Amino acid sequence: MLIRDPKLKLSILDTVHVYENTNAEETLQNVTEMVQLAEALGYTRYWFTEHHNAPSMMSTSPDLLSMHAAAHTKKIRVGSGGVMLPNHSPLKVMENFSLLEGLHPGRIDLGIGRASGTDGKTMMALLRSEELLVANDFPEQLDELLSFFERSFDKTHPFSQIHTPGDKSIIPDLYILGASRGGLPFALDKGLGFVFAGHLAPQLAMPMLRAYKSNFKASQYLNEPKSMLTIIVITAETEEEAKYLAGPVELMWAQLITGKQDIRIHTPDEAQNHNFTLDEQRAKEQNKDRFVIGNVGSVAEKLHQLATASLVDEIIIADFYPNQESRKKGHRLLAEELGLIQVKP
Repeated sequence: MLIRDPKLKLSILDTVHVYENTNAEETLQNVTEMVQLAEALGYTRYWFTEHHNAPSMMSTSPDLLSMHAAAHTKKIRVGSGGVMLPNHSPLKVMENFSLLEGLHPGRIDLGIGRASGTDGKTMMALLRSEELLVANDFPEQLDELLSFFERSFDKTHPFSQIHTPGDKSIIPDLYILGASRGGLPFALDKGLGFVFAGHLAPQLAMPMLRAYKSNFKASQYLNEPKSMLTIIVITAETEEEAKYLAGPVELMWAQLITGKQDIRIHTPDEAQNHNFTLDEQRAKEQNKDRFVIGNVGSVAEKLHQLATASLVDEIIIADFYPNQESRKKGHRLLAEELGLIQVKP
């Protein structure tokens, strides 16, 4: 086993997939098993996405999933990757994550997304307001969220008379999520952490993360820049096995790019037997930078290269393994290869 630079940290982003031939209860049991395994393997943090109107994903409420994960672990950081702020009241987000931080001090992260992450009808159902559906007021929402955390509304602000429990010491670590050019200015303006979704916009990941590191200025939240890169990783003992396990996520993304809104994870056999259309095959080729696929040695080397290029010391693995056993094995192999393991799981 080759142990590389121990400064590279790894974390996991869980979309809480409902795998083929499983059900909702088993899916949530998988969460408990995975976050406990991630802690034992030495991963730094375990985050949950926010998705709605996606029956194959149960990550509707990252705050509740974070509560569950924190209650079943002792040290690993947990949180959202992210809370999609346009879907929520900033006050309620602040209340929920203050409770989480108060219950599990020093372990809670709040990653904040600028988009709804869902379709218009579902967003309407979440907000119950046609006016808010087209408001496009993320800057105001972010200011409100931070002001609630800091108890810093100007006396003339209508929310200055809202008194939240606790005090401004109970604040989770705050991150702005990016998948385009839009998130970076907010991270820099507020002095927050920055996480770029390299699996969503691989061509922008390096320039955005490097720009963040170069332009960051210390704030009340951070003395130094804190940035992370998210990428889909599929690894196994052999190159052949890794490619087999990566078939479902490659198929899913090829179909998404060509217009089929199906985000379920097929089985590896289904993906292997799928007859790709010409458009799907082109999309599959174009999607290669979204993934890091291969045997554990080659994957570890590639992650180090990505970390160096993007000036980050932590990579978040977007978990798109096709089943529970392959994800457990993949995360364990990578932890062993990079020397992360704290205790033998």
